[in-house]
Amino acid sequence: MGSSAKSAEFLYESRLQDAAGGDHDASLDLGMIFSSGTDGAQLDLIEAHKWFNIAAVQGNAAAKGWRAELAHEMTALQINEAQKAARAWLHGAQRHAT
Repeated sequence: MGSSAKSAEFLYESRLQDAAGGDHDASLDLGMIFSSGTDGAQLDLIEAHKWFNIAAVQGNAAAKGWRAELAHEMTALQINEAQKAARAWLHGAQRHAT
């Protein structure tokens, strides 16, 4: 694994950990990573929408706009899949927090 791949993995893991702790900026960052395919991540609209949705639920106002913009590029089925993934992640994160 190259250093840029290791760096991308570290960034993803650290932002994921922060998001699990309720950091809406970390969730927004994850949405940005997956919506643009930056930092070594694959472009994944479903994953991006999921993270924007999580950030919005956590109180990040900017995430709502990014989520809406991204939804214009997605099918209803993709949006539904992203929403299910966000609910599952939030439910799991809340369970681990208690």
